[in-house]
Amino acid sequence: MSEIAKKLQARRLNLVNEMRELVDKTVEEGRDLDGAETGRFQAMNEEIDRVDLRIKGVLEQEQRAKDAGDAFDGLIGKPKTGPENEQRDGQSSTEVALRKFFAGESGRTFDMSAPGRVDYRTLSKLSAAAGLNTVPTSFYNRLIAHLIEVSGVMQTDPTVLNTSSGESLQIPKTTAHSSAAIVAEAGTIGTSEPTFGQITLGSFKYGDLMQVSRELITDTGVDLEGYLAMQVGRALGNAFGTHLVTGTGTTQPRGILTDATLGVTGSTTAALAALTPPLPAGSFTADNLIDLQYSVISPYRSSNSCYWLMRDATLAAARKLKDTTGQYLWQPSLQLGAPDMLLGKPVRTDPFMPAVALSAKSVAFGDFSQYFVRMVGGLRFERSDDFAFSTDLVTYRCLLRADAALVDLTGAVKYFQGNAA
Repeated sequence: MSEIAKKLQARRLNLVNEMRELVDKTVEEGRDLDGAETGRFQAMNEEIDRVDLRIKGVLEQEQRAKDAGDAFDGLIGKPKTGPENEQRDGQSSTEVALRKFFAGESGRTFDMSAPGRVDYRTLSKLSAAAGLNTVPTSFYNRLIAHLIEVSGVMQTDPTVLNTSSGESLQIPKTTAHSSAAIVAEAGTIGTSEPTFGQITLGSFKYGDLMQVSRELITDTGVDLEGYLAMQVGRALGNAFGTHLVTGTGTTQPRGILTDATLGVTGSTTAALAALTPPLPAGSFTADNLIDLQYSVISPYRSSNSCYWLMRDATLAAARKLKDTTGQYLWQPSLQLGAPDMLLGKPVRTDPFMPAVALSAKSVAFGDFSQYFVRMVGGLRFERSDDFAFSTDLVTYRCLLRADAALVDLTGAVKYFQGNAA
């Protein structure tokens, strides 16, 4: 890790401590943040977000420097070693074919399947220090990494199914577990079986149309693959990511909140206003989050895929909360690339989660491995030199087929809902 990254991490921790001191002061004085203090708290919160982005940028720059060094070693004939290079070399023919396709040197269509097993858990870490430097940086992986970067649900380690074709996929879903009971000597043992339903994972088609100037394509100094991977990945992530949270399941995937179970309902507007300090309508308290965590049973709560999910503004509110012993519920990460923790569990933010409001499902918690995401047949790229002929733009069309649904409806994932009044 570079000195710059270390200094940024130190700055982040200093900001966290300043925010806590500010909140502690108002709690001791039994009052809410005044106007100036609220502005200062929000400014520090925004600076933490900016520092996080800078840390990510520094780590990505270090990785690019490493990649450039590897490329230079290749030019001077220095042998490459290690599993990472072996994986990259194994994909070189695909990458060469892709570059020829983007440059218009091959056909008009390019179908790209996932390069073997895709490690979505590693890709979700989104930084070189956190794991990307151990993954071959193929075009497919870069595009999926940008898709995951946009979608918080895809960062919670859902179960991802890659299928080569798009026929309907029948998945059993658990709606109730079996139960046992004490039986007297020679008594009859009652029958109790788990209750199953069935869901069908289809293949909804997501498309993105992007136009690139011919000058950009022919400029050999431009990382065209990286540019296209970022633009297409984020576009698909915005469209798919919305449905991963609130999709209805009819003409779109079933969102995680669509099938999750109610865990805790917030206090009434009057009760929240009577607190010290008062809270807006639909807000959660520290006790609400503790109750939500323990509304999920231990096997799900102990899973490696157990996460909190909320939007950025909601996390900003959670950063101020303390338990009954005066300890903050939110624990900032002390390791670069690792997520922040809330009540000992990692937090992921998703811009598509509802904001805190009356009746809003603003916080989700549970075992997200019970949420199945189906990806069909990789990615399909198509290239047209004629669509925007008059403006000398080359048009690329990218198609992704996917679906998703929660397969365990017994309470694997639960949500906090603001009170209705």
